[in-house]
Amino acid sequence: MAKRKTPSTSHTQAQVLSREQINISREINYIIHRARARDARLVTLGALIFFSTETGDAWLLDAEDSSALCLARDGQKQSFTIVETPMSFGIEWNADYRIDGDTFIVIERSGGVKSIFGYPTREILRASRGAR
Repeated sequence: MAKRKTPSTSHTQAQVLSREQINISREINYIIHRARARDARLVTLGALIFFSTETGDAWLLDAEDSSALCLARDGQKQSFTIVETPMSFGIEWNADYRIDGDTFIVIERSGGVKSIFGYPTREILRASRGAR
């Protein structure tokens, strides 16, 4: 089931997708498009959380194991690898994430750590709880 939400509003719109309608690549393209438009959105698809920010960033998170993948930074699509077939998908995760209050912390698997302020951390936590 996929749900699309606008974090900055009090109204939540949900759209339930059938299994045949689920398409990871389409959701990635959607969230990158929203990031380029500087439009903050959050989409859940099972344990996956896609979100964009008003600063032009977009991320894909796995709520079950705290994996993270930056899809766009300042409106620019980043390099990443996702393989999708009608029956399965694979994501080459390059980071993990934590949330500490209003701080989104990225622990890159290459060893770097970044603290980012201004992301929709409350909404991400809420979506994470719903995915578990």
